[in-house]
Amino acid sequence: MGGFCGAISSRDVVLDVYFGTDYHSHLGTRRGGMAAWDPELGFQREIHNIENAPFRTKFDRTVGEMVGKCCIGSISDTDPQPLLVRSVHGTYAICVVGVIKNEDQLIQQLLDQADGHFEAMSGGRVNSNELVATLISQRPTIAEGIRYAQEMVEGTVSVLIMTPDCLIAGRDKFGRLPIHVGQDDEGCCVAFESFAYQKMGYHDAYELGPAEVVKITERGWETLLPAEKEMKVCAFLWTYYGYPNSNYQGINVEVMRYRNGEIMARDEVSRGALPKVDYVAGVPDSGLPHAIGFANRSGKPFARPFVKYTPTWPRSFMPTSQEARNQVAKMKQIPVPELIEGKKLLFVDDSIVRGTQLRETVEFLYESGAEEVHMRSACPPVMYGCKYLNFSRSNSDMELLARRTIQELEGDEGQQHIEEYADASTERGRCMLRAICEKLGFDSLGYQSLDGLLEAIGIDRDKICTYCWTGKE
Repeated sequence: MGGFCGAISSRDVVLDVYFGTDYHSHLGTRRGGMAAWDPELGFQREIHNIENAPFRTKFDRTVGEMVGKCCIGSISDTDPQPLLVRSVHGTYAICVVGVIKNEDQLIQQLLDQADGHFEAMSGGRVNSNELVATLISQRPTIAEGIRYAQEMVEGTVSVLIMTPDCLIAGRDKFGRLPIHVGQDDEGCCVAFESFAYQKMGYHDAYELGPAEVVKITERGWETLLPAEKEMKVCAFLWTYYGYPNSNYQGINVEVMRYRNGEIMARDEVSRGALPKVDYVAGVPDSGLPHAIGFANRSGKPFARPFVKYTPTWPRSFMPTSQEARNQVAKMKQIPVPELIEGKKLLFVDDSIVRGTQLRETVEFLYESGAEEVHMRSACPPVMYGCKYLNFSRSNSDMELLARRTIQELEGDEGQQHIEEYADASTERGRCMLRAICEKLGFDSLGYQSLDGLLEAIGIDRDKICTYCWTGKE
């Protein structure tokens, strides 16, 4: 996915942005970048590949050389950024996070209009930052240009721009991703993750609304274009992507996950479906708080039958290839034999998408002596690849475990009954659960219901994007 952080102040803020950007490393693993502006040095920029080393390591030299009272940084799973742009609006640095589904059409449209060109990256792709910057140039001001880009893009685009005078931030059209503003006595900071600036002494000041564009200076912030009413914030921010101490729309991630696990256990107990197990455990790391909530409500003791070895493999996404990620996941899992051998275990994972790593985890548990392995997903079955962010993006929905299982059970006819398969109370739903249990080796399987998940988040359900589960815009 990706994230960005920026700061502007009466003092040098390069160190703030260095640490603040590093605090977004859980959101991406391909590229990291920083840009700063100084009256004497002008614009400075540096971009590194972070597939094999974390952001902090790659930029430890940069932070000692870059100077600026205005600075931005980014973590990206896609294009190198920040990009330096010279345009009708002057020179600025730009970071973009999101997915542009219609980028080819937009590029061709712009080429036809202006008879111009784009710089091509390896493989011929155009950097999404350059595309968005070109769209911004179609309007009289940067703010109007951001709004124009939001309207033209099919997908999601959040923007952070640094000029010599200010930062300009634009949250995506439906607020699928967050943008927060923090403030201290000397300036302001803007970030996806509010805890990133809280650790540096900034306090929460403002959270942008959908499509809102704000100007940020050392003195504060002002709204250039107001927020739109419709919101579709991504539910996976709470269930998976978000860091435990992050808050979105006033709802803390860790607290939501505890509550989500409690609701799962409550509903399972009420149905009389809770199996007899020795321990409830979480699939590390994002499954742990869901499991703690489940254990607390079910009355079953919480344990950690295996842990992740993180000193040399700190990030679950790294490296980028699926095969390598599977191998890394396997190498990171260190068993605690005393908590596995002869034990009946119930695990809670944040989600079940393709199921590849989960199958290997179950095999690892049985090889370590587990008597039974029961699995629970903290969200409903993922039925559709994400159209708006990088989560669960697939070449085909058939790569998703639930959809692949439906196809195996009933062929194309089954694809007409996805909603029924997603409901564990129906015969089709129960049939899918049994098939996945057999495929992956579970003794039982359960998914959190959509109603339960929305209850755990606790904001108006009309403001939450649930496309990956329902297929509804």
